[in-house]
Amino acid sequence: MDAIDLATTTTRDLNARLQAEAPRSNAAYEVLHPGGRHALACGLTAPIAVTLRGHVGYYCAGMNQNATVTVEGNAGVGVAENMMSGLVRVKGDASQSAGATGHGGLLVIEGSASARCGISMKGIDIVVKGSVGHNSAFMAQAGRLVVCGDAEDGLGDSLYEAVIYVAGKTGKLGADCEEQEMTEDDRKTVAELLARAGLTGDPASFRRFGSARQLYNFKIDNVGSY
Repeated sequence: MDAIDLATTTTRDLNARLQAEAPRSNAAYEVLHPGGRHALACGLTAPIAVTLRGHVGYYCAGMNQNATVTVEGNAGVGVAENMMSGLVRVKGDASQSAGATGHGGLLVIEGSASARCGISMKGIDIVVKGSVGHNSAFMAQAGRLVVCGDAEDGLGDSLYEAVIYVAGKTGKLGADCEEQEMTEDDRKTVAELLARAGLTGDPASFRRFGSARQLYNFKIDNVGSY
């Protein structure tokens, strides 16, 4: 594993090196002393592995494609923002907007996530071992959000075709979000996502939430909900 020490390397040089050496498929890198810096390990496009040994700031692993990025600490706002594919794992907690606008891949948060986890997600899968904050999966269009803990108010507000699974308690649901039947296919989906995330849990303990499909088109009677 190649080591890159951010005590002596700039963020720009780190990202440039990881991107320039992208053709080295299956290469592995260890990033030391991240110190909460922003925009680390962004724009990666090859199946390399990057392990950040500590806490990271905003937008870590943004726009990730194919790479496996592991954060051995907490992550700031927008971790894995606009992710396309690959795997991003946060071993601590994540701040707001984790996985925002993500199109694909898997984001695993082994702690809890703050507000708006999965906002405007477009195909990404997100698994949170802990709980999520308010307005998680706001305007989520596609993908799956699995929450092993609780979800605060506003869950799934203005939801489209994304599906949410929650094992714990939920607050007041967001506009147009409703609890739906948890089918055998749903339980298989949860089991598969938990296995991919390396987590354990009973799929039968989860509840499913989806869109009531009342806000797809503008209706004057619903103007107060927009």
